[in-house]
Amino acid sequence: MSGEDGCTVILPTYNEEANIGRMVETLRSMYPGFRVLVMDDNSKDGTQSIVSAIAEGDPMVRLVVRAPEDRGLSASIFEGIELTETEYFINMDSDFQHPPSALKDIFAQLKAGADLSIGVRKDRSNLSSFTRWVGSWGAHYLAAFTLRMHDRQISSDIMSGLFGGRTDMCKEVIQEHRQDFQMRGFKALFDLMKYVPKDTHIEETVFEFGERQGGESKLSSGIIISLLKQCDGWGMFLAHTAEKVLGK
Repeated sequence: MSGEDGCTVILPTYNEEANIGRMVETLRSMYPGFRVLVMDDNSKDGTQSIVSAIAEGDPMVRLVVRAPEDRGLSASIFEGIELTETEYFINMDSDFQHPPSALKDIFAQLKAGADLSIGVRKDRSNLSSFTRWVGSWGAHYLAAFTLRMHDRQISSDIMSGLFGGRTDMCKEVIQEHRQDFQMRGFKALFDLMKYVPKDTHIEETVFEFGERQGGESKLSSGIIISLLKQCDGWGMFLAHTAEKVLGK
């Protein structure tokens, strides 16, 4: 399953030493034909050394340390897609909230003809706090409204960080709309869905959203502000208002 007709798993990381080694080893064990591309956003912990040690003995694992001036989760994901050499890619977190077992169904849908396959969280009520639960659903509906305004398809979980796609199509979208993306944003799927062709074949697969197994959550008010900036003019207005209120 290696080579140009295979799949690359993109793992964007920042300070994930508690999880990254076990995640890479789990993926390589479960999917021996998949390549693993770790896009590190200049971690300050041992993330890079852990991945480097694995990559030295495994040519299917690659570490990319990104330019410090180009930080951002979405930027990491988009650069990872552009560096992908296989026909398909799957993006996921490295903290095991996205279960490695879910990749099997995503890859099967892509091989069957889907252009995008989105992992949909089965039960979002298990988010770590009521604030996160409300924020997740609020963000989803804001994003859905924006996509409808763009006359684009929506998903049951637009905020999902677990998704796969046909590499060549997504590369074209990134290259054409790079200036329109929130590169310092946190919801790359949302940006892609705003600009993929209207006839894009989108599938979904449900997965159990787990608890973070190590490290600290990156959730902050900045994530909400970044999302608002992805929601066109009215969203930008709300984002700038929030920045003034919060003194950012």
